[in-house]
Amino acid sequence: MSTPVSRERNPDRFEITSDGVVAGFAQFADHDGRRVFFHTEIGEEFGGQGLAGIVVEEAVKATREEGLTLVAVCPYVKKWLTKHPEHDDITSPVTPADLAAINA
Repeated sequence: MSTPVSRERNPDRFEITSDGVVAGFAQFADHDGRRVFFHTEIGEEFGGQGLAGIVVEEAVKATREEGLTLVAVCPYVKKWLTKHPEHDDITSPVTPADLAAINA
């Protein structure tokens, strides 16, 4: 099973595919050097395969590589980060400006 992750635009998100079909995504908004993750979703038919963890891990790696601060609004991303403290150095608490960026 092939599960590549790609960065997409309009909307901004990281998508994971399973055998060529979009299985899910981690959606975000960038502003002022911060990447705010606010929604992660995996299709029901793809559940139980660990795809949410894969897409979030790749999204976090890309965020680090781009030199951005990571802000987790999404409950899944928050939970994932608690299990991966090695990313604490790039994470930041949610601010009102982060929430405004989601709705922009």
